[in-house]
Amino acid sequence: MNERIEQKTGFKQVRNDIKALCLGAGGRFWVDEMAFSDDFSKVEYNLNLTFEFRNIILSNQNFPSDSYYDMREELHRLRLAGTFIDRAHLFDLKRSLHTINDCIAFLDDRKDDFPQLYGLSVGLEVDKNLLKRCDMLLDADGEFYDNASEELQRIRIARKHKKAEIERHIRKILSLSKSEGWTNDDAEITIRNGRPVIPVSSANKRRIKGFVHDYSASGNTSYIEPSEVVELNNEVRELDFEEQREIIRILTEVSDMLRPDIDVLLSDYIFLSQMDFIRAKALYAVKIKAGLPILVNKPQIDWYDARHPLLEASLALHHKKIVPLRIELTKHRILVISGPNAGGKSVCLKTTGLLQYMLQCGLLVPMRETSEAGIFGAIFIDIGDEQSLEDDLSTYSSHLLNMKRLCEQANGRTLFLIDEFGSGTDPEVGGAIAEAILEDLNASKAFGVVTTHYSKLKLISDKAANHGTIVNGAMLFDKDNMKPLYVLSIGKPGSSFAFEIAKSIGLPKRIIESAVEKTGSGIMDFEQQLQQIEVEKQELKRKEEQFEVADNLLAETIAKYEKMFADVSNRKSEIINKAKHEAKQILEGANQRIEKTIADIRTANAQKELTNAAREKIKQDIVKIDADLSSGKSKNNSAQSHTEPQKQIHNVTIRFDSSPIVEGDNVLLSDGVTFAQVLRLKRDKVEVIFGNIAMSLPLSDVKKVDKKSYQRYKSKKTTSEKRSFNSIMDDINKKRAVFKYQIDVRGEKADQALEIVSKQVDEARLLGERQFAVLHGKGDGILKSVIREFLKNNSAVEAFRPAALESGGEGITVVKLY
Repeated sequence: MNERIEQKTGFKQVRNDIKALCLGAGGRFWVDEMAFSDDFSKVEYNLNLTFEFRNIILSNQNFPSDSYYDMREELHRLRLAGTFIDRAHLFDLKRSLHTINDCIAFLDDRKDDFPQLYGLSVGLEVDKNLLKRCDMLLDADGEFYDNASEELQRIRIARKHKKAEIERHIRKILSLSKSEGWTNDDAEITIRNGRPVIPVSSANKRRIKGFVHDYSASGNTSYIEPSEVVELNNEVRELDFEEQREIIRILTEVSDMLRPDIDVLLSDYIFLSQMDFIRAKALYAVKIKAGLPILVNKPQIDWYDARHPLLEASLALHHKKIVPLRIELTKHRILVISGPNAGGKSVCLKTTGLLQYMLQCGLLVPMRETSEAGIFGAIFIDIGDEQSLEDDLSTYSSHLLNMKRLCEQANGRTLFLIDEFGSGTDPEVGGAIAEAILEDLNASKAFGVVTTHYSKLKLISDKAANHGTIVNGAMLFDKDNMKPLYVLSIGKPGSSFAFEIAKSIGLPKRIIESAVEKTGSGIMDFEQQLQQIEVEKQELKRKEEQFEVADNLLAETIAKYEKMFADVSNRKSEIINKAKHEAKQILEGANQRIEKTIADIRTANAQKELTNAAREKIKQDIVKIDADLSSGKSKNNSAQSHTEPQKQIHNVTIRFDSSPIVEGDNVLLSDGVTFAQVLRLKRDKVEVIFGNIAMSLPLSDVKKVDKKSYQRYKSKKTTSEKRSFNSIMDDINKKRAVFKYQIDVRGEKADQALEIVSKQVDEARLLGERQFAVLHGKGDGILKSVIREFLKNNSAVEAFRPAALESGGEGITVVKLY
């Protein structure tokens, strides 16, 4: 089954691409062993390994990348006593042991940055004595050093001396041959059969005693080894044999040295092959711009900007860009995609299958990293022609056989992908069978994506029995330019646009008209209604967004003016009380002056009655001022409740009506500037509406206004509103000028941090900003988790992701709003 899935989705090509990125046979072995897994822990572990290595690559760290030789087969051979490693394999062993040692050292130095990869190296080590021994034996070209052993050194020195003696003799004979004319003047010593020889003309070959090793092609030249050096050459050959015997002795010694540690070495080479494998997966992830989505331990798909890596690479060759896929299978478990032919339905299907299969094979996937990806127990796929000549089955029979197997095995952890569901037979019958199969799969709680042109399947999501678990999807089509947009829109069925496409390619008009007539108005009306529903849906969504922004803006404006009004009222009371206190101080000072005057009068023998009368008058004035001060605040508050006869608003005199308030009356709110209309009265409360906002207020907070003066106010309202709007826009512009695109919540407690983030979200929406960043730091990750959980459940947040590695990585969360 998995082989069929890999063939249908294109995973075989992905496997081959990764294999080509491996450095050695060990890595390629693991690529071949890579398989689909439904074990959440295993999938998560493999993804984290690849993710960490991807970060190593992206941060340009020099991870060892040479000599990834797989020595496991050779090591298994060496278990047998008496066997020895050959020179070439020893050279590979030496270099690969250095690579293993460097990999272990690299990860040990960065264990905190790459804990999963470091875990692979824990407990591993390279025998330093073995490594040192290999370094002493072989040079950089893989040849044995002369001093690899004392015997080898003696042999090579002796051979060197013999060769020097041979060269002296043979040059002397060559010089003689040239002087006698037996050899051409430009002739030089050459080698035949591994021995030095002199080229002599065949006519004079008897002149030089020796052994003829070869002739030229023409037969005119003979290559002679002079008898004087034959014995010396024999001695050199014997030294060569001695050298080989000594090298074999050394290799045997090394083999005996490593044989007891073969199991340890095998573990080292398993580690090296895994590093090669993980490195190849990480390189492939970088190549296809893949990342690590949020992994959840349940079957679901909630992907943003998902891309088919093979299709994207193919389009790039033609300088075209792929259209990312947004797909969700959570509450809605089954997606029924419809739309025009060549509109991208099958691509959606294959993208879903390939990326889910890649993910559960431990590969990073090309989608936004804020996507949520679940784990399925099995993937079932039915794409393309399934005709079987061997089993004498038609294409439709093969499809039905596949459906039989699927219905028997499907459960709540199954993901099925079916292309052109129900096709291949009579449309009415095929559509009915497909509908019944889909309902059966829905009852088994399986997840799936199917593509179809059948109207029955487009309407299946509306059936009450499906409880909203089946949803329609449409591949959008540009009717003006008559071309597919390759965009999946979830929530509505799509039109096949068959007649429009037929018209655009030039099919005769009479044929199209005849086809329309044969089809009947019902189908045409159905297609048109689908398109009209989508237009109205988009318009409603746009209006809803406008109203939401307007309501938020109005609410903030009201709050602002209520605060201003309260400030003015409080200031008024403070000023009155201050004036009263100043008056009291003045009178108290005057009383002191009067007392002094009285004392002066006494001194002057003034009349006692007049003096007492003056003193009593002063006391009465002071008592009156004290009484005014103690009741000043209550009087001020009471004054506010008294009905004002009129009020100036925007240079218009608004008169108040003292008659009882009834439904439909116009009233002025307590802020003194906002008018509303009465909807209904409830005891001591009144429900009013202004703009798009309805609210319930105490009856004492509103004043009934005279209808004529209110109409005059409304006639001049336009100018006032413009000024008000300009004031609001000035406020917004001031806020936008100081808006912080990155907030820092490091060191804050969780609840305080969430309050700051929530306020930032509200302010960003009010100002029309769609993106900002939250700096929470890495630490133990608690603050990050709390904030991301809050963002995940916030309806205003479209998506969030970690910042780029060079910008802070997991220490910063980038938030995108709708």
